[in-house]
Amino acid sequence: MAERTRALSDVLDELEGAVHDEDIAVQEIIERLGDRSFASLMLVFSLISTSPASAIPGITAFVAVVVFILTVQMILGRKSVWLPGFITRRRISSRMLCKGISWLRKPLRFIERFIGKRLAFLVHRPWLFLPLACILVLTLVMPFMEVIPASGSIASAAIALFAAGLLTRDGALVLVSLIPLSAVPFLIWQVGFGI
Repeated sequence: MAERTRALSDVLDELEGAVHDEDIAVQEIIERLGDRSFASLMLVFSLISTSPASAIPGITAFVAVVVFILTVQMILGRKSVWLPGFITRRRISSRMLCKGISWLRKPLRFIERFIGKRLAFLVHRPWLFLPLACILVLTLVMPFMEVIPASGSIASAAIALFAAGLLTRDGALVLVSLIPLSAVPFLIWQVGFGI
């Protein structure tokens, strides 16, 4: 959890700088952001699923798998990111990625105005275990959200909120993220399945 503090827009800049061909492999994204950048990778993938790219069939489930693996490693205290080959070899359209980055810049710049280093102890163990546990549960539900329009984007936005708090050392934002992280699975179930 010793990842350095980063501005959210810096992560988008680094990601955009990695784009050079018609598509980009997930491994290249990891190399660009750094293999210790759990929160950066969690933010990037959750934002991809929050952007218009979420309309692509299977993207919500794919993001759920990636975030699940990252979260388990964060809970176990792993120092560097490991993702299986079927994920690192997957290629993402550069056009789609750049379109998503462009779409995300304005809302991220707005959010950054309200972010600061607050309640920093909440971005360290043992306090992080609660939001990470909520994210694990949420990722298990996310593949089923493919059938409910926009629900995957809502879930991904909740994960992005947590990752943003972790990246910027804003414990208050991490605390706020607990609300949607714990509520989204229940609300989606209620709205989607009428139970």
